Amino acid sequence: MKDSQAILQFSQDILQKAGLDKEKAFHTADILLEGELLGHRTHGLQLLPAYVAELEKDCMTKTGEARLLNDMGAVLALDGNYLPGPWLVNKAIEEACKRALQYGTCIITIQKSHHIACLAAYLEKVARQGFMILLACSDPRNKTVAPFGGLTPTYSPDPLAVGIPTESDPIMIDVSMSTTSNGLVARSHRNQEKLPHDWLLDNQGNVSNDPATFFATPPGSILPLGGLDSGYKGFGLGLMVEALTSALGGHGRSDMPTLWGASVYLQIISPQGFAGEEAFKRETEYFKNQCLNSEPIHADKPVRMPGARGLELKQQQLANGVNLLPETTKALQELGEKYGFHLKE
Repeated sequence: MKDSQAILQFSQDILQKAGLDKEKAFHTADILLEGELLGHRTHGLQLLPAYVAELEKDCMTKTGEARLLNDMGAVLALDGNYLPGPWLVNKAIEEACKRALQYGTCIITIQKSHHIACLAAYLEKVARQGFMILLACSDPRNKTVAPFGGLTPTYSPDPLAVGIPTESDPIMIDVSMSTTSNGLVARSHRNQEKLPHDWLLDNQGNVSNDPATFFATPPGSILPLGGLDSGYKGFGLGLMVEALTSALGGHGRSDMPTLWGASVYLQIISPQGFAGEEAFKRETEYFKNQCLNSEPIHADKPVRMPGARGLELKQQQLANGVNLLPETTKALQELGEKYGFHLKE
């Protein structure tokens, strides 16, 4: 077990040594830790070595600001110039919250952001301020998901996250428009493990739980959300995310980018611009409780709201220490040795 504040400082120190200023390093380290605390291990601290490698290769921009492409008050379009994704998104959230209080809502797109880590990591802080947040991203360089009925991978898993305020804990939804993520497939392949379900399609069109099919020649693909049964729904939602992120942002697959990055769609909604925060929370709390009180199929497995397990895990790890995967601990220790920092208990 590792102390969360020690991990945060360790991660920030390494990112600064790799070239980021203090603010960018803090936001990046903080979001990676938050993802880890919520249990999103493939998109938490496991990403730190990959981010540092990008900085070393000058594939993640170290200094500067996002460039404003358009500003219509309630709508902004930014060019992120491959700056650190967590910093770009946090700055956009800060601005969007201010404008949502004025306009009721604010939408910001970011083209050419670097990777933005775990989408769920952005939700709690915003929702606890009384705002609803929608966050989606795609990676225009990545082609690992095949369209429903096709074999050729053409788009990325395209996650969509939603944070919903209630009178108690927020509802936190983070779901890809594919059956699983690139990160989980890659980790399973490294560890020579099978996936929990048949989430992949091999290059012959057969469903598979073997991550090796993903790395074959020609490669297999990740199935759209819904699999072979109702994957047309996931494919449709993937098209929506691609339109919200790359198309609205003005930079995407047609530009054939070569860098690891993200097209980002962010929307902040203030209930004060509609029927009011009190009415909003009254309704979301009531509906949440209706769901929680639904008679469970299995008595020992009651209905659970999206994000509840993550929030519970976060509190446990803040109190008792962060339970890193052995491979993550090893990678962080190697990174520390390289940059002259020790990962304390």
